[in-house]
Amino acid sequence: MTTTMPTTWTKDAIFEALGLTDMNSGVSDGAFFPHPGGPELVSEIPATGERLASVQQGDDADYDAMMATATKAFETWRMMPAPLRGEIVRQLGDAFRQHKEPLGALISLEMGKIYSEGLGEVQEMIDICDFAVGLSRQLYGLSMHSERPGHRMYEQWHPLGPVAVISAFNFPMAVWAWNAMLAAVCGDVTVWKPSSKVPLCAVAVQKITDEIMARHALKGIFTLIVGRGKDVGERINNDPRIPLISFTGSGRMGRHVGECAAKRFGRTILELGGNNAIIVMDDANLDLALRAIAFGAAGTAGQRCTTTRRLFLQKGIAKQLLERLVKAYGTLPMGDPLEPGTLIGPLIDAGAVKDFEAAVARAVDEGGTVLAGGKAVAGPGHFVQPTIIHCPKQLAITCEETFAPILYVMEFDQLDEAIEVHNAVPQGLSSAIFTTNLLSAERFLGPNGSDCGIANVNIGTSGAEIGGAFGGEKETGGGRESGSDAWKAYMRRQTCTINHSTSLPLAQGVKFDI
Repeated sequence: MTTTMPTTWTKDAIFEALGLTDMNSGVSDGAFFPHPGGPELVSEIPATGERLASVQQGDDADYDAMMATATKAFETWRMMPAPLRGEIVRQLGDAFRQHKEPLGALISLEMGKIYSEGLGEVQEMIDICDFAVGLSRQLYGLSMHSERPGHRMYEQWHPLGPVAVISAFNFPMAVWAWNAMLAAVCGDVTVWKPSSKVPLCAVAVQKITDEIMARHALKGIFTLIVGRGKDVGERINNDPRIPLISFTGSGRMGRHVGECAAKRFGRTILELGGNNAIIVMDDANLDLALRAIAFGAAGTAGQRCTTTRRLFLQKGIAKQLLERLVKAYGTLPMGDPLEPGTLIGPLIDAGAVKDFEAAVARAVDEGGTVLAGGKAVAGPGHFVQPTIIHCPKQLAITCEETFAPILYVMEFDQLDEAIEVHNAVPQGLSSAIFTTNLLSAERFLGPNGSDCGIANVNIGTSGAEIGGAFGGEKETGGGRESGSDAWKAYMRRQTCTINHSTSLPLAQGVKFDI
């Protein structure tokens, strides 16, 4: 079934298209629990502040029931040939294609990003399904030459177990898919704890997933539990049945998750804060740079981990580009993220608005000058003005991540100077340089250049493709998700040696005859 896209999505149309009209359960192990035992969680529309719906959260008993199903399902799922697991993931990708428009609209409604970006997030889910299908026939191990005659040595990869995904509000569907689809073809089952700020997005995805898995008489491969971090989150952190936790969120919480998992020798994939920067050289194509900066800094209302938060301008083009950027900021349409033409939606909640106001005030106190925006928008919803602050140097506030559309601008003389300040922050996720000079580009990409996990030339910091491994260094956490060989994090490596001779030579020439 292909969903027909209305001219403008309404709440009722979205709910009807996704079958959410009579559902308020936030726990599923392949079938939604009829009466979860946790408290009610109210989801709000950030564009208006109005109540959207309520979801019943899970409690300890629900968690135990869900985990029992998941651990049992792993025993069967890990034995299914990987290409057959890939075929089921392919069907999931097709289901997401069929529901792309209402899923994208739900993201806009509950999270606040504009409809185009909501559709883009669903496309990421579809793309990672396609990637995982191909991966299901490419879970390669290496063959090595043994030093002992008559011996063969190789490595192979086995499923790891139940993988927990704790996702953030800003990508309420895609981050789960990055992890869950790779984990699935690797033979793992997935336990999902979504952000409590966007529970309906998770419920909608889980509902579609349950329907596909039911066709194959499978239960417990993909599970969901909406619950408070201090309850459900702590159960996940300390559960020895979960060998891997993929956590997306703040550095403070990521450190806690990492410590809890490490105490029980569990693994983590940590995707934490970003404080991303663009360097613009005098020789850059300023038209390209302008568009990349505007989207990177103001897109998603600054609520991406890859948002451009710092801008370094070489002094020869600084005045010209800054004037153009301030002018462009004055033309960015703000409003209902589901309305065509809107480019700037709301922040997620009132707390985010307070954080924005506090960061602007602090930047001014530290010597910054507001060139554009700088204020919250009066009226319903959680809107703020996209903001540009010129800084005489790197300020204390510019070393921190504020999840809002604030761009700190600094000027420099030489590239080495810009790279030094660029790297002088705790985070290390995404970075970019705009230049037409090959030497400058290679300097930026070299071992003494950007210290980030992502480094781009003549494109912005946002909008990573699923084909490359996504993640960052330093306090960003060091985790890698999505493409390249990120799949290895979801499996355990096993080195195998086979003796097909009639003697038993020992490695390194050791003699031990009896």
